[in-house]
Amino acid sequence: MNSAILLSADNIDFMIHELIPVNFFGTTVYITNSHICIAIVMLVILGFGVVAHIKLKHAKEIPHGFQNVVELIVELLGKMVSGTMGKWAPRFVNYISTIFVFILMSNISGIFGLRPPTADYGTTLALAIITFMMIRVNKAKHQSAKEIWTNVCSPLPPWLPIWAPINIISEIAVPISLSLRLFANVLSGTVIMALVYGLLHFIALAWPAVLHVYFDLFSGAIQTYVFCMLTMTYVTQACTSENDA
Repeated sequence: MNSAILLSADNIDFMIHELIPVNFFGTTVYITNSHICIAIVMLVILGFGVVAHIKLKHAKEIPHGFQNVVELIVELLGKMVSGTMGKWAPRFVNYISTIFVFILMSNISGIFGLRPPTADYGTTLALAIITFMMIRVNKAKHQSAKEIWTNVCSPLPPWLPIWAPINIISEIAVPISLSLRLFANVLSGTVIMALVYGLLHFIALAWPAVLHVYFDLFSGAIQTYVFCMLTMTYVTQACTSENDA
């Protein structure tokens, strides 16, 4: 049975492929299918943004059609950010909305035959590192050195830093856990769909659409929400100090 599966696996493909070699300071690097998919997703988002900007320049008092869609998206994202970040929402709403749309579009791109960019760990790690840097910068900006050290030593007093190594490791683990959670969930769906089409291609006519609805739409939307919610929670905690009312 195992040999039969291996023999049938010629059509299975969920890997990243090197497409175009580029000489970069004497080293050959490659533009991969993952880069192409990221570019396609970004162009779609950019195109939507340009059309929305043009339409809203001539916005009507009673919205309808495309204007309704744009205003609904902006309103929903604004409520999500303000409900989690409170007074800090105006400062971060643009960034959170941007990564929400990018991750969601990347996750659901598998429906249109693309390899989801978030199934590439390089993509999710980059997003997680941005979140990590935002946490560090805002913590340094809004919290004193004494308060940061107290939190590092928590739950024990600052003069007894027994828990400091564990708390430092937990801080460093934030980008790793954020990136791996999103990457693993999206990649698992990509692998399963590749197996379905590769091993069952002769009967995979219409019913895989149900799997696409789950892995690309349902799971993709959940993972997008989780990533953004954790980002907002971590950044809000970094912005909050003892002196805040």
